[in-house]
Amino acid sequence: MTPPKRQPRARRTLTPLTLLVAGATALAGCAPGSSAPPAASSPQSSASPVRTDAAALGNVTLTVWDQEVRGGQAAQMERLNTAFQAKYPNIKLNRVSRSFDDLTTTLRLALSGNEPPDVVEANNGRSSMGAFVKAGQLRPLDAYAEAYGWKERYPETVLRYSRYSADGKLFGEGNLYGLPQVGEVVGVFYNAAKLTELGLEPPATWADFESALAKSKAAGQVPLQFGNLDKWPAVHVFGTVQSRGVPKEQIGTLAFGRKGASWTTPENVKAAEQLVSWVDKGYFAKGFNGQGYDAAWQAFGKGQGVFLIAGTWLLADLGKALGDDLGFMLPPGATAGAAPVATGGTGLPFAITAKSPHPDAAAAYIDFITSADAMKVLTETGNLPVADTGAQSVREGPQQDVFTAFGTVSGKDGLVPYLDYATPTFADTLGAALQDLLAEKATPQEFLATLEKDYQTFSAQNG
Repeated sequence: MTPPKRQPRARRTLTPLTLLVAGATALAGCAPGSSAPPAASSPQSSASPVRTDAAALGNVTLTVWDQEVRGGQAAQMERLNTAFQAKYPNIKLNRVSRSFDDLTTTLRLALSGNEPPDVVEANNGRSSMGAFVKAGQLRPLDAYAEAYGWKERYPETVLRYSRYSADGKLFGEGNLYGLPQVGEVVGVFYNAAKLTELGLEPPATWADFESALAKSKAAGQVPLQFGNLDKWPAVHVFGTVQSRGVPKEQIGTLAFGRKGASWTTPENVKAAEQLVSWVDKGYFAKGFNGQGYDAAWQAFGKGQGVFLIAGTWLLADLGKALGDDLGFMLPPGATAGAAPVATGGTGLPFAITAKSPHPDAAAAYIDFITSADAMKVLTETGNLPVADTGAQSVREGPQQDVFTAFGTVSGKDGLVPYLDYATPTFADTLGAALQDLLAEKATPQEFLATLEKDYQTFSAQNG
């Protein structure tokens, strides 16, 4: 996910999670490490028999690090934590909630210490989860997946985003190291009221979208709200533009760091050129390279901007801000009937650290927050459940837009991976290169040559 990743998206009335106890509150914490003393014996190895009866595990304290800090994200986590502790009073949760950027910064240090958290949300990418696997800091979860039936709950197209070979070199295959709660797709949010004012309909084709940007600019509106101070937001915007012309199979090869593709193709050059043309035409908000991601989407929520290319993790917050004026759609194709293609996959997976003295309790917790009941809670709090998505009913409006979009693109195998997955250093390489491209300090060809060097060096060794 890139971040929150970071984090789209009729509804019959859903019953509350039956295990939720009114008035209970989730415990909060501020320090890493389990507060319970280590077991007398050494921590269970990944090959040891697993115990799934969480109530029989004795008194345990689990430290959980997550990045579920925004409105709907925080709400679902608080409800599920409260319900888990109500069902298993012997297991206390010490929750440490951090922003995506803070979690990314601090998790590496925490995992290298003697008392890391028990459960963590780890970015799927090579620079995070891949590096942690290589260092032996995460526990393989295949035995738990077998015991809890996670392979039946989640399709392999979802599980592959949390799979690595034991040496961390191969991404998308090998052992399972995490389980996500939410699905993600990067698409186009729009302000329906502004479209109406401009006499526009939601664009049916990519040409319609560019025409709408031009008309928005001519009318004095901010066509495309955008903030790239954090660097990674441009990855999602470029990925959206790129996937209009680059075959999805090539994007998958590039994003997973495998041999057999190139960044310097004519199609990638065209995508980079189109992105720069949006800068030249003034389609982005002024000072976008110096504006933060949160500031940008919050500005969109206040009515500053006609469109916003972003991920479905913003649904709850933008829906609260704009109500029924919020719309969401998949990036349109060359024709109205084109097969859908969009960047996406899963939210950050929940993983168990290798040094946790309580892996069985940790697995029980992960199973609970990804269960069928949990998917209902995610839906009720404005999130997009990655499992049982089709079983949820949501009212007409932006949430239905998001659920329909995710169901459509995932059902037609149109999801392509986040580009920063490609190599251990690619998030930094791509983020910095995109800032230079958007500032027109680098030409499209120079931009792509920078990406090609990083990609080819890594894929030659690991592809």
